Formats: sequence, structure tokens, C-alpha cells
Amino acid sequence: SFVNAGLLSLSQSIGVIMGANIGTTVTAWIISALGFKVDMAAMSLPLLAVGVPLLFSGKSNRKSIGEFIFGFSFLFMGLSLLKANAPDLGRNPEMLSFVQNYTDMGFASVILFVLIGTVLTMIVQASAATMAITLIMCANSFELGAALVLGENIGTTITANLAALTGNTQSRRAAMAHLVFNIFGVIWVLCLFKPVTMGVSWFVEDIMQTVDPAVAVSFKLSAFHTAFNIC
Repeated sequence: SFVNAGLLSLSQSIGVIMGANIGTTVTAWIISALGFKVDMAAMSLPLLAVGVPLLFSGKSNRKSIGEFIFGFSFLFMGLSLLKANAPDLGRNPEMLSFVQNYTDMGFASVILFVLIGTVLTMIVQASAATMAITLIMCANSFELGAALVLGENIGTTITANLAALTGNTQSRRAAMAHLVFNIFGVIWVLCLFKPVTMGVSWFVEDIMQTVDPAVAVSFKLSAFHTAFNIC
């Protein structure tokens, strides 16, 4: 929108997109740090109680802070709903068997899960939501979860490209830059998939010293998501 309005140049917009790619990884860390220990729905109501009065403040600074708190409360509410309604693979063995049919194909499994992540994010049009689903559902398989994360980074660009359809040439170029940037990022990570995933595993297990296996996979996926976008 800023590029379309002439407020940002193409090169400036690509800088913002790169920063947004890193910023969006914070959601995964919040889920990993709090989602498996704290009832996030319980946190959302006190945040709403603080944020809503600030929304009606006459001062713009207070209003902005209120909107920030209001947004985070809805984020926590949404994540708790996702967690509550995500399919429990332990109680749905047929779902697990369906997934397992495609987990032992070697590198083809990784490519397949990249495509699944891409399509899923295109449908949902929110990489934060699909990242939350990935953290909940891939509690046992870090590598396939990482492949889904790569796909989500491609799928999330569909929103900008759809928005740019009615924009000017520069806004379409910015949206295309986002797509090309993420596709090339995914390609080079796929070329170094084993070393990258092993490096992330080492960081989480040895540096962060995460012992609980259920939480460790979610932290690995969060670290992988952030490392991918920073690199």
C-alpha cells in the first residue's frame, strides 16, 4: 500500500519486507515459550482489560499502545483456539498413518511437505496461523516441520501479490520481489537442508539446553524459522 501511494520506493519496500519476514517469526517463539506451559486464553482477557480503555484515550500515543495491547490479546486468544481445536494425532491414529505414508520417501518427503506448507498458507493467508498449526501438529518430526515452515514462507507471499493486482507497477514489483526473495531463500536452504537442520538442533539442544522433547521440537522449529529469515 505504501509503495502504491508513493510513500516508499521499491528498494525501501524490499527492506521493509525483509524486516517483516524476521518480525513474523516472533509468533512462533511466543507459542514455544508460553503455549505449552501457560493458558494463553487466560492472558488475553487481562490484556483486553488494559488495552480497551487506552483505545478511547484522547492522546495518540496512549491510543497506539492500546491498539498494540489489543492486538496481542487477540493473538493469544487466536493461538489458544488453534491449540484447542488442532487435531490430536494421538486420538486420531488414521491422520498419523496418513502422514506417515509420506515421511519415509527421503528428500521427496521434504519437497512434498514444502508444497503442503505453501498450499496451506495460500488458503489460510496467514503464515502466523499456519506456523501455529505446524508447531502443534509436528511435535515429533522436526525435519518435516521445517519443510512445512519453508513452504509457509512461500505461501505467505500470496497475500501481497493479490493486494498488488489492483496496484501500480511499483507495488506489483514489490510483491514480486517478496515472492522471488522467499523462493530463492527456500531453494538454497533445501540445498543445505541437512546441515541447516543439524545446526539448529545443536543450537537448541546444546546452547539453549532444552531437555523436554515435546518442547524441544517447537523451539527447533522457531529457531529454524528465525534463522532462515535472518540468513
